Amino acid sequence: MSRRKPGTVTVVPNVHIIDIAEEGKGVGKAEELVIFVDKAVPGDVVDVRLTKKKKNFAEAIIEQLHKKSELRTDPFCPHFGTCGGCKWQHMGYDAQLKFKQKNVEAALQRLGKIDTSGTEPILGSAKNRYYRNKLEFTFSNKRWLEKTDMEREEDFDMNALGFHVPLRFDKILDIEHCYLQDEPSNSIRNSVRKYASDHGLSFYDLRNHEGALRNLIIRTSTTGEVMVAVVFAYPEQEQVDGLMGFLQNEFPQITSLLYIVNQKKNDTIFDQDVVVFYGRDHIFEEMDGIRFKIGVKSFYQTNSEQAFELYKITRDFASFKGDELVYDLYTGAGTIANFIAKNVKQVVGVEYVPTAIEDAKFNSELNGIDNTIFYAGDMKDILTSEFILAHGKPDVVITDPPRAGMHADVVQRLLEMESEKIVYVSCNAATQARDLELLKEKYDVVRIKPVDMFPHTQHVENVVLLRLK
Repeated sequence: MSRRKPGTVTVVPNVHIIDIAEEGKGVGKAEELVIFVDKAVPGDVVDVRLTKKKKNFAEAIIEQLHKKSELRTDPFCPHFGTCGGCKWQHMGYDAQLKFKQKNVEAALQRLGKIDTSGTEPILGSAKNRYYRNKLEFTFSNKRWLEKTDMEREEDFDMNALGFHVPLRFDKILDIEHCYLQDEPSNSIRNSVRKYASDHGLSFYDLRNHEGALRNLIIRTSTTGEVMVAVVFAYPEQEQVDGLMGFLQNEFPQITSLLYIVNQKKNDTIFDQDVVVFYGRDHIFEEMDGIRFKIGVKSFYQTNSEQAFELYKITRDFASFKGDELVYDLYTGAGTIANFIAKNVKQVVGVEYVPTAIEDAKFNSELNGIDNTIFYAGDMKDILTSEFILAHGKPDVVITDPPRAGMHADVVQRLLEMESEKIVYVSCNAATQARDLELLKEKYDVVRIKPVDMFPHTQHVENVVLLRLK
């Protein structure tokens, strides 16, 4: 390995990439040093330039690609490499699935001491482009400048409407075409940008907190409905009415046209009022004959079609007989609870976010479902022995926590409840493995199946069935 001299850059030659790390970077070795290489694919042979070095590992970028892996493919998006999304699009989709399954199994083995020899094959997404039903774009007057921009002599527009550049909170990459969400998403975003530029609407300054336009949220559904929400910061009402009227006239397919005025220093809108400019304050999604109300603040799986497959697997793992009491923990908008309600005696859903619980109740009422009960609050505070005494010991627990996994108190409560089965749905195999190791005290892991919800990223869902010993 080349040595670092004062004022020089460390380049390590002929590094063989042998694996993919859980965060999506290629893994190579040089003597005793493990090197995580951005945009490297297993099978590559590369010279790398170190960007960060610790005692036993380093991070690096490719300096020169000597041998291309057979797993490599040409990225389809011109924004690849700068945009923070779709970081695996330089690797074929079959290979992505292979490494996602491998990473899930490695996490369960290493962190949870779980036997993964019987893990079922990962379920790939039928769509690996235009699969998202929600995107949020950011306005900025500080556009990220590409090399070609720096070489131009004439003045150019510094406004942008797109995504944050990784590790640069104040720089926004202007997006021309995004392969994550189908039309009319790209047309709406590009039309909004053009309208704003033509009519002199100011784009938000993320450092100084000034400007009229802040965010653009677009939601679509498999039923064909479209929601557009524009988040303003410091607009004049005439500017609001002008842009919203333009969207209404230009895109008649919009069924929910909303705006929000957010003057806080953060982008969260959950505590902000939503104004309906045209149509409803929500759109509808449908799954297995069940309709779901989705507002601008609602949580819903962003890959609608693959969410259906995920929930079918969850239902299959539970193998309901029809007389079960089910606890659905971290129920969100009650999607899983309402999805399985017809297969069980009763579902008790618990969720931290009160507005999500209101959506869950509405969705039950909308579909004539009368065997669900929902509660809002912190899981560790609600799921007490008194709560269980009041509602009954569940036959099956379904838990779908956030990336941080379950609180230790919640895991302890599950051990005390001794339900016959637990179906654990997770978006983070590492925290899932941590929880599974604790649950092993009384439960056996009997089924494991990864599900790819997010093609071209390192993220993967995993479903585990636990049975009481």
